[in-house]
Amino acid sequence: MAFIVTLSENELKANLGKFRIEQRLTKSRPKSLNINAALDGPPIALLIGEAPPQPGRDRSRWLAWIGIVARHGTVGAVDKSITVDPLRECGQVVPLDGPDGILQDIPAPLRQEFDDASVPGTVGACSNPVWQSLEGALRAAHPDLGPLLDWLIAQADPPLFGSSAADESWQEQRDATGSLLRIADFPLAALAAWRQPPSEDDPYTAGLIPQPVEHSLIDYDVRVAGEAFGMFSEWQQGTTVRCDIHVLHDASGRRLEVVNVNATPVESRLGTDMLYYHEPTKSFVFVQYKRLDPDTRSIYVDTRLRHQLDRLEETAKLSCPPTRPSEWRLGNDPCFLKLAYWPRNAEKRPTQELARGMYLPVSYVRLLLEDDSTRGKRANSTARILGYDHVERHLTSTQFIDLVKHGLAGTVGTTREQLYALVKRRVDTGHSVVVATESSEESVRARQARTRNRGAKRRTYLHRAYKQNPPGGLRQ
Repeated sequence: MAFIVTLSENELKANLGKFRIEQRLTKSRPKSLNINAALDGPPIALLIGEAPPQPGRDRSRWLAWIGIVARHGTVGAVDKSITVDPLRECGQVVPLDGPDGILQDIPAPLRQEFDDASVPGTVGACSNPVWQSLEGALRAAHPDLGPLLDWLIAQADPPLFGSSAADESWQEQRDATGSLLRIADFPLAALAAWRQPPSEDDPYTAGLIPQPVEHSLIDYDVRVAGEAFGMFSEWQQGTTVRCDIHVLHDASGRRLEVVNVNATPVESRLGTDMLYYHEPTKSFVFVQYKRLDPDTRSIYVDTRLRHQLDRLEETAKLSCPPTRPSEWRLGNDPCFLKLAYWPRNAEKRPTQELARGMYLPVSYVRLLLEDDSTRGKRANSTARILGYDHVERHLTSTQFIDLVKHGLAGTVGTTREQLYALVKRRVDTGHSVVVATESSEESVRARQARTRNRGAKRRTYLHRAYKQNPPGGLRQ
């Protein structure tokens, strides 16, 4: 389906700078708008401009922006709204009416439905057949918009995850990728569009569809042919290990290298690890994923998990004592378990939300395993259980990410070479690893200022970045 937001030419011009900076739009919609009948298909949003009406002349409209309706909400006491996020500029003139307009290439009944839905100053909705016909005409007349459409539709209509070993592994790798973007403070949209890779052994990020560069403050190279971290080129053409690399840059010069490495085959894979390395402070955090039973939201602690805790404690020994204020951490725990679960009967379409679960520092897990709270329910049971009914306190995703973003958790004084050796060791033992390294010239003070930007402050930060380095390809 398609939601249609129609603005006058003057309204569109007045809001152009705002749209380019925020790349999202919240717009009230009529309460009477029946969207239930149009909920088939991807929730595409079309932002169109309309020239002032002229006596005796037909309407003159053009498609200016395309996006995805991320959510529906309420404005005030009763008014409804839609939020379009992401919202991207077409970057070229796309006339809708007249001899060059794409509406002439769709059947008359569908064209009439589109006209009825495009009421100036408000939000309308038309059915999925209208959108499908319009999409075909748009791709035929403006093939340069194909990559943008692919990127948006992949987010609007993502594939379903099943219960296979590959799907469950991709779920964990997707969650790790999203966590790394949040920690590094890069837009989630940069790595949000996904289609299932050709092989079940491929890393999750091999299925990512790149965001068109000209529509973002982010510039990046996808599946770089060279080396990530200057280290992992050996896996680029390998057969026993699959490796996929994405490199992102932001307007301030920060660089994020994301490497997704899979030990193959998927059936014998032991789980997913996430590593975030902040190069300026030579600090990393390590997260090992464990899947909770979706019904009991718990996991039995077996011998293998205890051995894995031993190895995580050995990894923590890579850290050095702090010698400067910027190296101080809240504790000596750079390694965590994420006990994650995906509800069995819930919608399994990928979203930008992180998986539900709890983050537990390794030293905390050790205490839990010695406490009666984790003992099995049977009398004299020696079994130990970790889960929501057995762990009274845990870190949420937001708490964990904030600690890492502010440099309050992680190792001290660890090198890229040590990071590489750790990743290689984890892959050699049969794990999937999603690792990101952030590099920049950012000072400690500047990093703190950036991570504290919220709301209006965040918009000011984006506005300054836009003025310093405006996105390429946008019409001025």
